[in-house]
This record gives sequence, C-alpha cells and structure tokens, in this order.
Amino acid sequence: MPTYLYKAVNTRGEVVRNRVESGSKRVLVRLLKDNDLTPVEIQQVGARGIATRNKKRKNINQLQEIMENVNTTSIVRQRKDETIKEKISKYFIGANKITKRDLVVFTENFYLLKKANFNNIHALTTIIKTTENYTFKSILEDILVGVESGENMYTTMEYYENVFPYLYVNMIKVGELSGSLTNSLEQAVKYLDDTTALNKRIKKILIPNIIQFIGLLVLLFVGTLFAIPAIQSVFDEVGSTDTLPQVTLWFADVVDNLIAYWYVPTLIIVGIIVAIVLYINTPKGKYNFHYFKYKMPIFGKLIFALDFSRLLKAILLNLQNGMRIQDALEVSKSVIKNYVLLSVIETSINNVLMGSSWIEPIEKSGLASPMIVEMLKIGMQTDLTEMMEKLVEYMEIDINQIMDRIMAVLPEVVYAIVGVVLIFFVVVVLVPCIQVYMGNFLFSAYGV
Repeated sequence: MPTYLYKAVNTRGEVVRNRVESGSKRVLVRLLKDNDLTPVEIQQVGARGIATRNKKRKNINQLQEIMENVNTTSIVRQRKDETIKEKISKYFIGANKITKRDLVVFTENFYLLKKANFNNIHALTTIIKTTENYTFKSILEDILVGVESGENMYTTMEYYENVFPYLYVNMIKVGELSGSLTNSLEQAVKYLDDTTALNKRIKKILIPNIIQFIGLLVLLFVGTLFAIPAIQSVFDEVGSTDTLPQVTLWFADVVDNLIAYWYVPTLIIVGIIVAIVLYINTPKGKYNFHYFKYKMPIFGKLIFALDFSRLLKAILLNLQNGMRIQDALEVSKSVIKNYVLLSVIETSINNVLMGSSWIEPIEKSGLASPMIVEMLKIGMQTDLTEMMEKLVEYMEIDINQIMDRIMAVLPEVVYAIVGVVLIFFVVVVLVPCIQVYMGNFLFSAYGV
C-alpha cells in the first residue's frame, strides 16, 4: 500500500505532520477531513509512477510558513489487503503510459454518465473504480480532489498538459463555464475521434511513401558511394574510353564533398532551424507562423475550418445557455490557440464594447468564406442561435468536403515527389549499371 507524507492544519490552526499508509491520496484526504484536519501538502513516498515522481499534484499546495508548534496525529484507518494482481500492477506502474485511447475511453464514459444525470463527483468516482491504468487513475483522483474542494475540472486538467490536449481542456472549460458540460463532452469525444481518424488516414498515405522515399535516398547514396566507383574501376582496368553520365559524375562529386565537409551543411541546417525556432518564439514570428498555417497549401483551409468550427460550437453552447454575444465570445475564445484567429475574436469583442458589428473583423480577415459571413449577418438580424446551429452543420459539411479534396490531392503530391527521386536514382545509378551489363564499353577498350 502506498506511503504518504502529509502536512495538515487542525481546528486550532496548528500544523500537523505524519507518515501514513493509504490506498490512495483521495482516501487519505477524506480520512484527514474526517479527523478535522485540512490537508495542506501530501507527497507519496517511493512512488514508481512517472506522474507522481516528476512533479507534485496540482491540488497539493505548498505550505508558505511552517508554524513553530508542530504536533503529530495518528489516523485510524481500515487496512485492505491488496490482491496479487494489484501488487504486480503497482510494481510495473512505470510502464503505465497514458495513451490517447485512455483519454478517449475516459471521455466517452464521462459523457455517458453525465447524460445519465450523474454529478461530476459521482461520475469521476465511478470511472476511477474501473480505470486500470494506475498513472491515469492517480491523475483522475487528483481531479476528483479538486472537484470535491469546489474547483472546476479544467483547472486541474491544465496542470497535466502532457495528458490533456490544449483544445480538449478548453472544451471542458467552455462546458463548465457555460453550464453545458454534457454537450462539451460530446464535442470532445467527436474531436478525439475525428483527430484519430484523420491521423490514421494521413498516416496511411504518408508512411508507406515516406518509407519508399527514404529507401530510394539510401539506395541513391549507397549506389553512388560503392557502385559508381566500382563501375569506373572496371572501365579503367579494361582501358575503355567510355565515361559515366555527366549527371552521375556531378552527383558523385556532390556526395564526396558532403562526406569531406559534412560539418558545413550540418551547421547551415542547424543554423536555419535555430533561426526559425527563435523567430517563431517572438510575438511577430508566432503570429506570422500561425497565419502561414491558415494559408499553407493543401492543409491551410482545413486547419482554419477546424478552428473556426470549434469556435462556433463553443459560442453556440454559450448562447444556448443565455449568454450575451460579448460574454459568449470571451468564454469561447479559449478553444482557439492560433494567434491570428484570437486577434480577430479580440477585435470582435472590442467592437461589441464600442457598439460596432462583431462580424466585421471576421469579414475583413479574409479567412472566412463569404457564405459564413452572410449567415452570421442574417443570424444577427433574425435568430442568432438558430442560425449558428445551421452554420455549425454547414461547417461540418465543408470540413468533410475539404478533407475529401485533401485525400484526393495528397497521394498525387507524394507520388510526384517519390517519382522525381526514382527518376534521379535511375539516371544516376541504374544507367551506369545497365552500361556495364550491356558490355558496350568493351568496344572502345578494343578500339572498335
């Protein structure tokens, strides 16, 4: 059973410290509260889990000042014998890596329980009991402790940014702040499913072709390093006056220079990468990079459509719960990470405060299609919530059409790149090999 070191404050304001065993931190917190102790800091001793080893839990606050009078308190608890399976699982807890599948299962289960009118505490408690991944289970327990203390779920999720994606956390945030957590969970499930499906489709196209591309490059360099010199030596031995193709000789010189002065291209590449990273980390560089993401070939329109669709869904949730458009924009902007779209939304919020149209910045940005802008304008003149629902449906159709176009164009682009490398490989390596195989160089060797 895990051992914990805790600091707590009793009803007299005295700091209490002790070392105890408990089934989990959540159980320990409840035992402390039952004994009129308010937890201040809890640390697991000898934890093998990555999450507990690397950093403390979000809901464990550091004690700023240790009072001079320190007492010790023993906690009465019930021992529960662990099964062999639990002991083995805890021993190998370091191998319990949190996968995207764990997150999907948690979100789906939480959504189903919320649809069944479970409150957050009851839903989290139920899911924790059925979670097999001990690392993820400890994080869910920490979220539960935060909810029990009156915090929103998203505040604890933000602490575990390596587990919960930025957009996922902000979907939960919008749901909690708007009072529509069930709908937000439904969107989060769809977001995870769509992301997984899109990644699988893209990987299915890219991975085989990338492997083929790398294989051709390896063959190209290996053939240039070993096959070409061997062919040239054959020509020299028989006294042939035939020469290798000019392209082959040129590429062989390039490869030789790269090997001899390898540090030069390496420094150039590293310098370019460092310069790009440093520039992107500046406010202007990050803004330009995010703008490029919306305008880049093939994927640009899809990235914007996905971001804008998530924004519209968040605004719709807030409007359905009676928020004003200004408050809906303010809360919903958290689902966006792109600086360009964020600046547009900030301008829209300022326009609302000044009594101007919040749709105008979206129109002037040139990112949204005229149809989207017109639908928003009509919604402002009629029923914005109803029009927003239709617009969300329109965006879903538009996203599917964009994805279909990408899936049709992407293979052609990849095949073209691989084809160019293949042609270059044939000209540089295979043509000299065919020359040797045909034996035409022997005619010049004998003066024919």
